[in-house]
Amino acid sequence: MSSESLILFFIVAVILVGGAITFSSFIPPTSTNPVKSEPYESGIPTIGKTWLQFNVGYYLFAILFLVFDVETVFLFPWAVVMHTLKAQAFIEILIFFFILGLGLLYAWKKHALIWE
Repeated sequence: MSSESLILFFIVAVILVGGAITFSSFIPPTSTNPVKSEPYESGIPTIGKTWLQFNVGYYLFAILFLVFDVETVFLFPWAVVMHTLKAQAFIEILIFFFILGLGLLYAWKKHALIWE
């Protein structure tokens, strides 16, 4: 890929993103209904305080799920090239699983996987 096409790519990207941001600033929402700014969950009006403190465990559990979910996505490209790379790909995936296992062990030791 030449440097001219890379520069053109970035210029087009900046123009498109800048244009989208500029366009969205000229067309704001037109509804001024006060009900639209109220917090709700599943369409049911809230009862009591709407700003509640959540347990950080839910956040950690969600982040761990995303990390391990994204890591499994990397298995597909590895499986595609496994037959061409042979032993090198196998050693690399063992290293990958070892690092993934260390992350799981760390989460286990910190009790991040316990749902209370």
